[in-house]
Amino acid sequence: MSLSIDHRNRWARLRFSVIGPLLASPPAKGELQQAFQALAAKVWRHPITGADVQFGASSIERWYYRARHVQDPVDQLKNRLRDDCGHFVSLSPAIIEALVEQYRQHPGWTMQLHYDNLRVATKDGPDTLPSYTTVCRYLKAQGLVRKPTPRSSTDGAIAAAARREAREVRSYEVDHVAALWHLDFHHGSRKVLTPDGQWHKPLLLCIMDDHSRLVCHLQWFLDETTASLVHGVSQAIMKRGLPRAIMTDNGAAMMADEFVEGLASLGILHQTTLPYSPYQNAKQERFWGQLESRLMAMLEGESHLTLEQLNLATQAWVEQEYHHKEHAELEATPLQRYLSCADVSRPSPEALALRRAFRIRQHRRQRRTDGTFTLDGVRFEIPGAYRHLEQVCLSYARWDLSQVDLIDARIGAILAAVFPLDKSANADARRAHLTAKGASPANEEPAQAGTAPLLRQLLAEHAATGLPPAYLPPAPTKL
Repeated sequence: MSLSIDHRNRWARLRFSVIGPLLASPPAKGELQQAFQALAAKVWRHPITGADVQFGASSIERWYYRARHVQDPVDQLKNRLRDDCGHFVSLSPAIIEALVEQYRQHPGWTMQLHYDNLRVATKDGPDTLPSYTTVCRYLKAQGLVRKPTPRSSTDGAIAAAARREAREVRSYEVDHVAALWHLDFHHGSRKVLTPDGQWHKPLLLCIMDDHSRLVCHLQWFLDETTASLVHGVSQAIMKRGLPRAIMTDNGAAMMADEFVEGLASLGILHQTTLPYSPYQNAKQERFWGQLESRLMAMLEGESHLTLEQLNLATQAWVEQEYHHKEHAELEATPLQRYLSCADVSRPSPEALALRRAFRIRQHRRQRRTDGTFTLDGVRFEIPGAYRHLEQVCLSYARWDLSQVDLIDARIGAILAAVFPLDKSANADARRAHLTAKGASPANEEPAQAGTAPLLRQLLAEHAATGLPPAYLPPAPTKL
């Protein structure tokens, strides 16, 4: 068994302490063997276990002559490394090939299971299988350790596991406050009682600054929809300003068009983690552990917990304890680091601008008959000033059809707000006069223009030919 560097150093120092007096004060001629015998009679402390130990005179003599004429006697007294270190001479090439192939097919097996199956597979072969310890040392030396079996057997989960084995994983941290925010939902461990008398398991939306670990916003919801996500992110922006980038997973709410378009319109870079790779958001994963062990543990006595109570307790805990507790890795509290470090955030827009940012754009064809269009199964009316548009561009959020804007598709400017069709209001029989561009008002008679210019030209050209008209008038009818 090979010794570690620390063990080799301890043994070297012990041997040097044994022969050190002989090197410092060499015995007289003819007394060296007596000195060896005297040192062999002494009891020494084992450098690893601390037990009493004695050494033979021949061993002490060997140490003495090895260290007598060298520059560094302690280094000379270290245990020598084996020449075959890293080589497994007892494992034949055939056994190694069988073991590696078996590991490639079953990376989730334990070492004992690998050894037991290898013993059966090589039972009738010409080579002798070495001990279990030798096989374990070979597997560890080659990095063939047990790999966890993916929880999901989908192609994405298998590809993620392969990528995790092929690429190294490194911890990271951006250099400025608001340079990167982490965003994720967490499934709560407690159910809450809603006003309708139902129990629901809530989800916690957390938005955390990467550099300071400060929680920009924290709120419990009953669902993981885009509407809840936008609601929480808007509050974080209004409290902490606009960040430069936000990292999310690939959930449906995070990849919804409203959220993606909203981040782009606000100048926020949207970064997503790799599929089946939650370790890329490890800072938030660690925060979930603190939340469950501290906050949720203190709520164990609340038997009828409501969503309002849970949100109130969560805000109090994160603002009064988490932000003021020293972070072991940062050596400062999240609030101290947030306030003391360079900040690259931008001022937050107004609430109305934020609400309008997280929308999608859709084009609809306007019905000429009544100036309406259908959006997500609901009919809307177009203002009369825009009835000439054949196709209209609309900006809206799919979860809120009460606020739909008609916009200019070229520059994105809002032209007017459009509202659902109100047939009851239209039953009052009042209708506005429609005037097309260049047309006369409805109360004026159009001037008589006479024969059209093209027809006058055709008549003149036909008369210039001198040919009679190509038709015969009918004979007069006698009355």
